[in-house]
Amino acid sequence: MLEEVEHWLSRRSWSVADRPLELLTAAKRASGTTVSVVLPALDEEGTVGQIVAEIRRELMERVPLVDELVVIDSGSSDRTAEVAAAAGARVVHRDEILPRLPPVPGKGEVLWRSLLVTGGDVVAFVDADLREFSADFVSGIVGPLLTDPDVAFVKAMYDRPLGSAAGQGGRVTELMARPLLNMHWPLLAGFVQPLGGEYAARRSLLERLPFPVGYGVELGLLVDALHTVGLDALAQVDVGVRRHRHQDGQALGRMAAAIYRTAQLRLARGHLVRPELTQFERGADGFVPRTYPVDTEERPPMTGIAEYAHRRVA
Repeated sequence: MLEEVEHWLSRRSWSVADRPLELLTAAKRASGTTVSVVLPALDEEGTVGQIVAEIRRELMERVPLVDELVVIDSGSSDRTAEVAAAAGARVVHRDEILPRLPPVPGKGEVLWRSLLVTGGDVVAFVDADLREFSADFVSGIVGPLLTDPDVAFVKAMYDRPLGSAAGQGGRVTELMARPLLNMHWPLLAGFVQPLGGEYAARRSLLERLPFPVGYGVELGLLVDALHTVGLDALAQVDVGVRRHRHQDGQALGRMAAAIYRTAQLRLARGHLVRPELTQFERGADGFVPRTYPVDTEERPPMTGIAEYAHRRVA
């Protein structure tokens, strides 16, 4: 590990316990900083309600840390929107945001559009499939942004059990993202969960970054944040244990391909690889090939969108 990264780890890696809620609310009050929490959701009726209720109870009613809580429904076929609204979130459908621009499938698309329907100076993203959710996930990642003006982007770090096996989750991180980062962006080698879906950033940074529309969004934002504001403006906070629904092996393969593609674009703009991935499933007559497109589209920095600029002026 680079000496610069070792120094960064000692200065920019914390535990959620390092910043009690009383400290955060005092810092928020003194600075006037507003906080938005966004949950991108697709068919998450089983978990989204508990997450929303926990954030409302602990961080909006018990202490005034979160100013707005928004669930962006990206086309759920279940009761995700109804459950989220009943639990206290403002629910916005992806297709209602920036309607002149047809949406494409993908988590990154939803996160990008969320900037148009939120107003917080700090924006925190939280996945909607988490189980046994704790408000520490939110207070942990927004804490450094409220107390340290030099910090611009904060990732959560945590243990990721796979079933009963501790620390065996995050398979795409270990097999794809971590090797890519260590070899090509070694300054990011200190991030424990580079692909984690829980992170917060200043709006002033997010609005300047392109958003990969699919699974590559976490790696893309992290790499681009490094190049935009530098390593010392990035941080991570230990929030404990993350439990969620795990994908099957083939879904993980598609995620890995999208992440590789995101990295490849940043390493060699204009040099294109074939953006498809063929996988195999056993059928009645043997193995059947299935070919899937790999996410290649990216949304431009939000500062280039006329509706966003108009909203800020208004």
